Amino acid sequence: MADRKVALVTGASSGIGEATARQLAAAGFRVFGGSRTAAAGRGTQVGHVTLDVRDDTSVRACVSHVLRAAGRIDVLVNNAGYLCAGAVEEIPVSEAKAQFETNYFGVARMTAAVLPGMRERRAGHIITISSLTGLAAVPFWGHYSASKFAVEGLMEALRHEVRPFGIVVALVEPGAIKTPFYTPPRQAGIDAYAGPRGRVFAATAELERKAPGPQVVARTVVSIASDSHPALRNKVSKQTRRTTLLKGSLPRQRSRSACGAASSSTPARHPPQLVDRLRRTRPTSPPNPPPRRRRPARNVAFFERPTPQSAAS
Repeated sequence: MADRKVALVTGASSGIGEATARQLAAAGFRVFGGSRTAAAGRGTQVGHVTLDVRDDTSVRACVSHVLRAAGRIDVLVNNAGYLCAGAVEEIPVSEAKAQFETNYFGVARMTAAVLPGMRERRAGHIITISSLTGLAAVPFWGHYSASKFAVEGLMEALRHEVRPFGIVVALVEPGAIKTPFYTPPRQAGIDAYAGPRGRVFAATAELERKAPGPQVVARTVVSIASDSHPALRNKVSKQTRRTTLLKGSLPRQRSRSACGAASSSTPARHPPQLVDRLRRTRPTSPPNPPPRRRRPARNVAFFERPTPQSAAS
């Protein structure tokens, strides 16, 4: 089928990337899976391309290979990414930069590499796997959350920039998904954070245990790739939709964070009883005075002194 749409999926060796590549192929797309190591989609119609999204040369070589083999790229799925977990104070700046190099700049590199062909054809889909943490930050996932917040802003701006060229930009925002991605690295940290860090990691492991598999994300990607007018933000699970609604409706009051410590980042509201008491004791403002009557405009000529000529006459 020479008229099949061509899709390139990054980070396609496992997890969401592999599931997405497989389902796109099953939906009739000609799929290339980019990854650094093992070939993606073994036993399927997914072609493997060696790709390191952190390297400009590797990105150009990957895109050139797909263009030579298929003639065009209709769909780019930015999926490559990883989790750097730990308190912000615990993570060296070098590791934070590495997180952004993959999760943010990798998306920027791949997007810039495929845009010239899409602009020339005035068609294409750029689909980026974001995260619930790009909407609501998670403690001890600070740098990862920051990278996903950055990706959200990048894609929102890009959507406006490329719309005149017929290019579609969409984000997929999954919550917890059952993949090895959520296994935090076991590294020595600062003892002061041990308690809250352990509770957050335990909660994350429990969410991952109950979470659906990566196929739910893959189905959303296939649906977007087949839609000429998808939404910018596409939430995958009820968890993501509920968290987004909850964040937008939270009252501005002191509350306990996920780490168990009181948070005072927002001012506390007074209790209703205190508000009623203040209203009863507050002095009432005096009634508005009656409006002042405007004086008629003065006749300037009436006050003018007579000139010598008029006095002589």
